Amino acid sequence: MAEKPSGELKKLVAIATDLELASKLRTKSIEMIGNIGTYEALLALLDLVANEALIKQERELALKYAREIIKSGR
Repeated sequence: MAEKPSGELKKLVAIATDLELASKLRTKSIEMIGNIGTYEALLALLDLVANEALIKQERELALKYAREIIKSGR
């Protein structure tokens, strides 16, 4: 069962970084990564924050969810 979230996380990260997709889809993907709330999700969000190819709002959203994961202590 530990494999499933990791596979799901990889798919969500791929969607979040695909610049050919609409910003709305990438944003939804970032939200879903944040809702996973695991350490792996935190690392993925931080990678998104560092991705300068993403627009500023997407990077800020990823940072917001990363903060929430850290605050929750998960």
